[in-house]
Amino acid sequence: MENSKLERINELAALAKIRALTEEELQERDLLRKEYIAEWREGARQVLENTWVQTPDGKKHKLTELQKRSEKKREK
Repeated sequence: MENSKLERINELAALAKIRALTEEELQERDLLRKEYIAEWREGARQVLENTWVQTPDGKKHKLTELQKRSEKKREK
């Protein structure tokens, strides 16, 4: 997310502490928050997809592989 958008989110948060936001400001804040959360989730997903776990026996497994195994165990 662009730094200017993060600054705008913070500006709106500071304004909300001082006074009630206008309808237009509320809509802008909600839109910026949704965009921020979507980008954060995508970044978190990418990190998790590239995470490897090393078991005590020294083998390395992708985190997604371990998650699939765990889901299969729960289904049984």
